Amino acid sequence: MKVLGETDRLPAGSTVATIGMFDGVHRGHATLVDFLKQQAAAQGKQSLVITFLRHPRQVLCPDADFKLIMPPEDRMDQIGALGPDLLMPLDFTPELAQLDSSQFIELLRDRYGVSMLVAGYNHRFGHNRGETFEDYCRHGRQLGVEVVKAPEYLGRYAPVSSTIVRGLIAAGRVVDAMHCMGRPHVLKGKVVHGFHNGRGLGFPTANVGEINPDVLLPHNGAYAVLAYVGGKRLQGMTNIGRRPTLDNGTRLSIEVNLFDFDEDIYGMDITLEFISFLRLEFKMCGLDELKRQLTKDRDNARALLQEYLTTKQ
Repeated sequence: MKVLGETDRLPAGSTVATIGMFDGVHRGHATLVDFLKQQAAAQGKQSLVITFLRHPRQVLCPDADFKLIMPPEDRMDQIGALGPDLLMPLDFTPELAQLDSSQFIELLRDRYGVSMLVAGYNHRFGHNRGETFEDYCRHGRQLGVEVVKAPEYLGRYAPVSSTIVRGLIAAGRVVDAMHCMGRPHVLKGKVVHGFHNGRGLGFPTANVGEINPDVLLPHNGAYAVLAYVGGKRLQGMTNIGRRPTLDNGTRLSIEVNLFDFDEDIYGMDITLEFISFLRLEFKMCGLDELKRQLTKDRDNARALLQEYLTTKQ
């Protein structure tokens, strides 16, 4: 796959394209890109995926607390894994938002050589959100661009959309989100110094910081995770929350207890894959109850991770 730059232009009539945010790159997106590649191959043209660098809601409603499933660089990697010929990361600007669907199709034709535009099953584009797919087809005919609709994903985990996936992650339903995406939800950060309470309890933790603030966090609670740090894949459990039992204030923390691991990893990059929800965060009646609960969490997490890794093989 070739990633195009901002100044790249493609020959007239050379591509079959689709456009969208592709946040989460879920199973519906995979169905869309497969259909795109089939159409391009049938015409002897290149398949082109155009993805926005910024979500339209981040541009049009900058004060809204809107979070992404994944950062742009991870999204482009996952789109690349689907195998299109070309990928164009396009900055969504206020000027772009002012284009109607006809102007938008014309821009795609003239700048990226689009002869066929594959629209997602329920995708809308252009500032007039009241237009229908038939309107897009009519504009396309006038501009010499065929507009077709991709099939809906009707697999085991339908319906699926980025909105649905965001809702699942926000509710802590990381298993359901994983089914919709075909992979676990991921957070990336660095190991930073935290409160250092865990080691005294027999559960030393790595505090995860420097996470992209635009990326959605799962609901506060404990999770079974796979952690990637220093070239190793480790099993562990992560707590997202404010540590009410330890009275550490109101600051949100993300801490991971790595099983069978006791190396110094401060300052290192760490990636967390959320495999399963364990429990909500709640205040316990002292350190003894907390230690008992953490022991139960660890046993539960080990079993869930073993089941996941066994079925994944």
